[in-house]
Amino acid sequence: MMASDTAALPFVDRRTTARRAHLWLGLLLVLVSLASLAVGASGTSLWGALLKLAQGEALTLTERVVLWDIRAPRLVMGICVGGALAVSGAVMQGLFRNPLADPGILGVTTGASLGAISIIVLGAALPAVVQTTLGAGLLPVAAFLGAWWSMLLLYRVSTRAGRTSIATMLLAGIALSALFAAFSGVLIFLADDMQLRELTFWSLGSLAGASWVKLSIAAPVILVSVALACTLGRGLNGLALGEAAAHHMGIPVERTKTIAILAVSAATGTAVAISGGIGFIGIVVPHLLRLATGPDHRGLLVNAGLLGASLLLVADMIARVAVAPAELPIGILTALLGSPVFLWILLRKRGLVDM
Repeated sequence: MMASDTAALPFVDRRTTARRAHLWLGLLLVLVSLASLAVGASGTSLWGALLKLAQGEALTLTERVVLWDIRAPRLVMGICVGGALAVSGAVMQGLFRNPLADPGILGVTTGASLGAISIIVLGAALPAVVQTTLGAGLLPVAAFLGAWWSMLLLYRVSTRAGRTSIATMLLAGIALSALFAAFSGVLIFLADDMQLRELTFWSLGSLAGASWVKLSIAAPVILVSVALACTLGRGLNGLALGEAAAHHMGIPVERTKTIAILAVSAATGTAVAISGGIGFIGIVVPHLLRLATGPDHRGLLVNAGLLGASLLLVADMIARVAVAPAELPIGILTALLGSPVFLWILLRKRGLVDM
């Protein structure tokens, strides 16, 4: 066997491993999705409903409401949000060449939080026609606008003469996050007890507000953004070698960075707008997949979307049944599950854990 053939073997094995992971993670998502439809505080049985339909019987009103109007949109939202956060995390880690990067590094998350907090505290001062027109959608719309405004401001600060500086973007993202957090602190200081309670639950994240109306607006944005991000695999692989090397490989560096920033901002901003703050999915999932399938972004991005969706659905199922009929904020569970994994990753990289 020639030396070149030997050198190519690990690459072939990684691509094969990534393709196999597509199948296994896709199957896992299907199984978790079925379980998500079957689990809940209500005694409504998915399998009983499916058996009724197979026998040609009509579902009761309770079964239709629970399965179609409550659990099904919650399932779709979990898939969209989990996939968006995980893919965004993988893109950010590849773009910044930093394993600790996550979607919040751009300040988009804090921008969305500022938009949501502004509406919760100051929403009563808006014209009645705005409140009536948007109704329950006022909060996610404000969070989405806050995310996009922060993204545009960040892009403006870090781009000069058509070139986007990753280092400047990182520093500007940290500065803007601190600024948005300060404004949010001022609003929280002005909030009353009821508003503080609403702020607390929103910041901890939940899929309880899922509805088909909300998804009809948010899901297309997330799906298009995630699909766009998944086309960046080759570009991110090139950027891992440095911008100069990527340019010599024929990769459109500036276009890749621009698409990455726009896709991540849209996906993360929309996800945070409809679900609140859910942490650790975007930083833990890409790490786990790199350990399992390698660093090739062409397979990593798709696998991140599948695993991120599955993990968020599992966390949501636990949130629904752990203290039923009440419900735990899902952000608490993702932090409880994600923190030990993240610490293990850090210790493993330092050679303190050998597993």
